[in-house]
Amino acid sequence: MNTYKKTLDYLYNKLPYYQRAGKVAYKANLNNSINLDNYFGNPHKRFKCIHIAGTNGKGSVSHMIASILQTAGYKVGLYTSPHLKDFRERIKINGKEIPKEEVICFVKDNINIFNKIKPSFFEITVIMAFYYFAKERVDFAVIEVGLGGRLDSTNIITPEISIITNISLDHTDLLGNSKELIAKEKAGIIKENIPVIKGQSDTEIDYVFKEMAYLKNTKLYFADKIYSINYSMLSTDNKQILNLKKNNKKAYSVLKLDLQGYYQKFNVLPVLLAIDILNEKGLKINDSFVYKGLENTIKNTGIRGRWEVIGSNPLIVCDTAHNEEGIKQVVNQLNNTPYKKLHMVIGFVNDKKLNKILKLLPEDAIYYFTRAHIPRAMNEIKLQDLAAKYSLFGESFTDVKKAYTLAKSNANTNDLIFIGGSTFVVAEVI
Repeated sequence: MNTYKKTLDYLYNKLPYYQRAGKVAYKANLNNSINLDNYFGNPHKRFKCIHIAGTNGKGSVSHMIASILQTAGYKVGLYTSPHLKDFRERIKINGKEIPKEEVICFVKDNINIFNKIKPSFFEITVIMAFYYFAKERVDFAVIEVGLGGRLDSTNIITPEISIITNISLDHTDLLGNSKELIAKEKAGIIKENIPVIKGQSDTEIDYVFKEMAYLKNTKLYFADKIYSINYSMLSTDNKQILNLKKNNKKAYSVLKLDLQGYYQKFNVLPVLLAIDILNEKGLKINDSFVYKGLENTIKNTGIRGRWEVIGSNPLIVCDTAHNEEGIKQVVNQLNNTPYKKLHMVIGFVNDKKLNKILKLLPEDAIYYFTRAHIPRAMNEIKLQDLAAKYSLFGESFTDVKKAYTLAKSNANTNDLIFIGGSTFVVAEVI
C-alpha cells in the first residue's frame, strides 16, 4: 500500500464500491460510519459544516457555497462525489485536492481497522475527508450527501445549515419508487434546531419536509419563495447574468455565474439563502464576496461536467445529468443553443429506468450509443435497440472514446456535439 496506484486499487477493488458495483455496495445503516468516526476521535466535530442533499444540483450548490466562503477568506473543505478523473477530486481544501501522500498514508496507517470493520468505499472516503479537514483545521466543510440522506455516511454530522435542493425520481431501487418515499429519505438530514433550506418547493411533497422540520423543532425555508429571478442572459464572456429579487425587492443585479447551465438559476437560490442564514449566525459575508465567489466557482473549486464547453467549431458540450429531471433541463438548453446538426454521444448505467429519459431526447440528432468502462454500464447494443423505439438512431460503440472520435470527425464547424447520459461517459471524455 505504499503507492497511490496500489492504494486506489485497494479502495476500488477490495471494498464495496457503489459507483462500480451498484446496489450491493449500499449500506442500509450508519453503524460503520459511527464506528469509524469514534475510532478517529470524531473529527467532524472540529469544524463547522454545511450539509447538502437533493436529487439534482447538490454538487453545484456545494461548489458555489464553497467558492463564496473561500472568497470571504475562510479555509474551506469540500467533500463531493463521484469524481470524474481522479479520486482526490472528492476531497478538497480551498480548491486543492487532497495530496496523494495523504491518501496513501491514511489507508496504510489504518488498514487494520478497515479490515476489522469492513467498511464500503464510500464509508472510508467520508471518514478520510473528515479526518483530513480536521487535521488541516478548516473553518468550514461543505459536505455533499452521496446517496439519499437518512442513511448516507455523511449523516453523522451536525451542520450549521441543511440544504435539500430538489426531489425527483432517481436511485428508486434504493430510495423508493415515489417522490414521497425519496423525500422522506432526503429529509433524514434535517437535524434538531438546525435551519433547513429546500431549494425548490413542490406542492406534492413539501408536507414531508414541513412535518420533519416540525418534529425536529427547526425552521424550514423554501428558497424559491424568498428569492426569485427577474431575468437571466448569457454575457459575451460566456457567463450567465442574473437579476434577482428577495421578497419581491431588488436583491442582486448583474450577478454573474461562470457555470453556464441554464439549470444553475435554480441552484443559486438556496446558495444565496444559505449565505443570508450564515450571516444571521454571525458570519460577515458581504455582497462583494457573493458576486466574486459565484463568478469564479470553477476557478476556485475546480468543478467540472456541468454544461461544460470543452471545444468549439464544432461546439462540444458535456454534462453529467443522468436522470429524468436533469436530462429535461439539458434538453431545454440544447433546444436553445444554435447548431446546424446535433451529435449525441450517450451512455447510461444499467439501473436507470430509461423509457422516460429516452422520450425526452431529440429525434433530429445523430446518436453514438456507447458504454463507460464500469460493470454498471448498460450494453451499448441494448441501448441502441431501446432508443430506436423512440426514433433515436445511430451507431453503437463499445468504447466512449471511439464514439467521441467519430462524432468529432463527422461534425462540421457549425454543429454541436453533446456528451452525457452518465457521469462515467463524461469522465472518459474529459
